[in-house]
Amino acid sequence: MSKQFSVIGNPIEQSRSPELHHAFAAKTGVDLSYTKRLAPLDGFVANIQEFFSNGGSGMNVTVPFKEQAFAHCQVLSERAKIAKAVNTLWMENGVLHGDNTDGQGLVEAIRALDWPLENTDILIIGAGGATRGVIYPLAQAGAKKIVIANRTLARAEQLVADLQNAVPQVELQAISLDTLAGEFDLMINATSASLSGDALVLPETLQFKRAYEMAYGKSSSFLDQAKARGVPTSEGFGMLVGQAIESFYIWNGIKPDLKEFL
Repeated sequence: MSKQFSVIGNPIEQSRSPELHHAFAAKTGVDLSYTKRLAPLDGFVANIQEFFSNGGSGMNVTVPFKEQAFAHCQVLSERAKIAKAVNTLWMENGVLHGDNTDGQGLVEAIRALDWPLENTDILIIGAGGATRGVIYPLAQAGAKKIVIANRTLARAEQLVADLQNAVPQVELQAISLDTLAGEFDLMINATSASLSGDALVLPETLQFKRAYEMAYGKSSSFLDQAKARGVPTSEGFGMLVGQAIESFYIWNGIKPDLKEFL
């Protein structure tokens, strides 16, 4: 009998997880079925309990349930603890395990572009959950300095204070968007500003060699500005594939090659 997997969220219609996991399965020979589950906002826990009690093997978690999943897990990976969010669930001996593969997905996507991460200076725009989830994997991948820029400086400073002990090998710094300046190897947009049309204007005082937009499938003023400077760019589809591959690997012990799915 094929293994049963699912992705849970609200809304869920837009999720591309089923097509990705079915593509991985076709490539690796894993026998699985992967569905979408729309859960009511107050019905997340009941939904996952039903799924696993009916023999489900693993579940991905998307907006807005990642923090609830984190709170509900009995065993958490190091990167899930640091992200304070879970996007990958599975049962082991009746115990619910949780991991967060988003940050590793970003790292794998950047590596697939052949962009360096070792000894790099990175600027991340935004101080929300997306940024929190990628700091540890970027540090593990060899980043030397990570600067977090946010409209509200206090929020970026809080994130630095929260994460400093988890990544002692990296220089973490918080700045206000108003003071964007300096030279960076990589700039990452982790905000939704470029999608909502609330355009972030990148000042001339800011120099960067590469630009990564976490979102995908929509126009991005952030990437438009980077392209106008002749800087290599990428949108976030590779990150989506990368996090899915990492979940697939946790569940099935096989790691598909990300470059084959871009």
